[in-house]
Amino acid sequence: MGVLTRFKDIMAANFNALLDKCEDPEKMVDQYIRDLEQDFAEVKAQTASLMAEEKSAKRKLDECDEEINRMTEYAKKAVTAGNDEEAKRFLSKKAELSGNRELLAKNYEFACENSAKMTQMHDKLAEDIAELKNRRETIKAKEKMAKTRQKINSIGSGVEDAGSSIAAFDRMEEKVNRMMDEADAMGELNKSSEDDIEELAKKYDKDNNSAVDDELAALKAQLGM
Repeated sequence: MGVLTRFKDIMAANFNALLDKCEDPEKMVDQYIRDLEQDFAEVKAQTASLMAEEKSAKRKLDECDEEINRMTEYAKKAVTAGNDEEAKRFLSKKAELSGNRELLAKNYEFACENSAKMTQMHDKLAEDIAELKNRRETIKAKEKMAKTRQKINSIGSGVEDAGSSIAAFDRMEEKVNRMMDEADAMGELNKSSEDDIEELAKKYDKDNNSAVDDELAALKAQLGM
C-alpha cells in the first residue's frame, strides 16, 4: 500500500475515533496530529525522492545533448580532413543519440510534473498541519470552558456544549477532506508509465542512411566543400 493511500485511510480512521470519543477531545486531537505528522514525514521523504528523480533525468538529458554536440564537431573535423566515411560514422551516432534524446526529454518532463505536484502537496500539508496545531489550542481551551460549564449548568447545557464540540470537529473534517482529495490526486500522478518499446523500435527500423547522406552533404556545403 502506497504512502498516499495509507495517509487517507489513517486520517479517516482517526477522525472517526475523534467523533466517537469526543468526551475527551484534548487527548484525541493530540493523537490525531501525531498521526498526521508521522504520515507527513513519509510524504516529505517521497517528495525528496521525486525531486532527486527530476535532477537525474535532467542530468541524463544534458549528457545526451553534450554527446550529440560532440559527434557533430567530430563529423566536421572528419569532413575537413577529407574522411567522409568517418564523418558518416559520427553522423550515424548522432542520429542514434537524437532518437534517445526524445525519450530522455519525455522522462524529464514527466519527472518535473511529478516533482512539482508532490512539492505542492507537501507544502499544502505542512500549512494544514500548522493550522490544525493552532486550532488544537482553541479546542483545548473550549474543552476547559465546557468542563467548567458542566459543573455549573444543567444537563441540558452540557448537551449543548457537546454539540458545539462536534461542530468544531465537523469543521476540522472538512479541512481534512480537502487534504485527502489532494492526496488521491497526487497518487494518480505518481503512477509510473511505460514507453511503448515497439514504437521505439520502429524508429530504428527506418533506413537512416539517406538522412545521414543528406546531412553529410549539408556539412560539406557549410564548410565550402
